[in-house]
Amino acid sequence: MALQEIVEQTVSGLGYDLVEIERSAGGLLRITIDHPWTPPVSPGDGGAGAAAGPLPEQFVTVEDCEKVTRQLQFALEVDGVEYKRLEVSSPGIDRPLRHEQDFVRFAGEVIDLTLKAPLGAAAEGQVNANRKKFRGTLERADSGGWQIVWSEEPPPKPGQRVSKKRVPAPLQALGFTLDELKDARLAPLVDFKGRGAKAGQAGA
Repeated sequence: MALQEIVEQTVSGLGYDLVEIERSAGGLLRITIDHPWTPPVSPGDGGAGAAAGPLPEQFVTVEDCEKVTRQLQFALEVDGVEYKRLEVSSPGIDRPLRHEQDFVRFAGEVIDLTLKAPLGAAAEGQVNANRKKFRGTLERADSGGWQIVWSEEPPPKPGQRVSKKRVPAPLQALGFTLDELKDARLAPLVDFKGRGAKAGQAGA
């Protein structure tokens, strides 16, 4: 059985979602897990729990990681998977976005994305045709797909006074499909007030 399949079956069997599998130098096998995400129910949707509002965010604890580690060690040994050290952790502030549900969950957040190929002929306006990396706000596009929206204007420095008369740089938008992405993850922005309940994750 392939490593991906072993890990996915083990993690999901314990009631968690598999976020990422990484093999590092020295035989380190790093597994990132999270609690399954349930979209918030709006009052107009009806059904049980509609009046209760969104469920509180669950965070992966050290105990969760230890439970998954024990089960994975057993499953990997049974299938003869070679590794020297196993590390199970929760997503960090640069959590990867892999599936459609991840994009739905983190819509409105600032993300970093890398395209598999440069924009080329699809580049418009001030966007460099050879550009592959972008940082901006994840939004739903009018077409129903996804887009990233950003401004090339540098953010003001701490304590810097910004004139109210200054005209802000125009926003730019890039539509994309998940198949076009090489990598997408939450931007590792440090905010001492917290990223917010929707995207915050505690490391384990």
